[in-house]
Amino acid sequence: MIGARITAIGTFVPEKKLTNFELEQMVDTNNEWIIQRTGIQERRITGSDEFTSHLCVSAVKDLMYRFNKKVEDVDMIIVATSTPDFPFPSVASIIQNRLNISQTGAMDLSAACAGFVYAVHTAHSLISSGLHKKVLVIGADTISKITDYTDRSTCILFGDGAGAVLVERDEQSKSFIGSHLGSDGKGAQHVYRSGLSKNINGIELIDTQLLVQNGREVFRWVVRNVPGSIEKILEKTKMSLDQVDWFIPHSANLRLIEPICEKLDYPMKKTLYSLVNFGNTSAATIPLALDLGIREGKVKNGDRVLMYGFGSGLVHAGQLLELNLDEQINTPTPL
Repeated sequence: MIGARITAIGTFVPEKKLTNFELEQMVDTNNEWIIQRTGIQERRITGSDEFTSHLCVSAVKDLMYRFNKKVEDVDMIIVATSTPDFPFPSVASIIQNRLNISQTGAMDLSAACAGFVYAVHTAHSLISSGLHKKVLVIGADTISKITDYTDRSTCILFGDGAGAVLVERDEQSKSFIGSHLGSDGKGAQHVYRSGLSKNINGIELIDTQLLVQNGREVFRWVVRNVPGSIEKILEKTKMSLDQVDWFIPHSANLRLIEPICEKLDYPMKKTLYSLVNFGNTSAATIPLALDLGIREGKVKNGDRVLMYGFGSGLVHAGQLLELNLDEQINTPTPL
């Protein structure tokens, strides 16, 4: 196969913060309870005139600035999101216009909180097939816009953010080691937002147009299924977890990440997550966590990174990478 490498990364979060103490004034909860149950201290929230496309463009501009990259020659844009500005046109098409990329394919990808890993996997496939040379991949969501702030079990979790990577053809240095994708549609009714249909698997949905989640069932499914799926990646690549430098699961909830690591016997100190200050940002959690590791000087070129996303569908996806970014020219703006 033709080689592909992740050459640059950029991230962005809105300026406005929503702290646990502010949530205490909105619903029956408190700071200690939220931290104990989730590990989240605060999250970022978009303004009324700020949408997913705005976060995406800012994340790409961060990438361009830090790594001295141009995007005019990108030949495919893939945006993983569950909260597009519109049902159509796609966020990717809006980005193409705002960044003045004249000749490119553009599509949104819907795989919920696993969306970024699905999108990176797709970008790798497009390049390794020989059909494309330079793919812009973005994971972004404005989940606050579909959050029910009267439901204390969900509103404490979610925030907004975006992360972008550039995947380019490279025969000398390849990022992609192995992957695994899956879905279990029997559990689709456990996380949803109602739409044209008001029924899943014969179950009548709550028609609020807001996110609905059965956290307990999702927790059980993830802990039961994700560790085994990670083992499949290791089997395919003939590697062990000892050879993985960093594990980046979807930052849904710290109390969900802990049992995954416990089942895998993988240390939490080598596990990266973005939820403490940003909450669950859906498709953005994994690129945010990766970039936080890079910004903090933890993650370095040559490190093996195992990303694993999971979410509504119930879909899941993992990707084992060897990181080899281009040289970072400029210091990133603090998040």
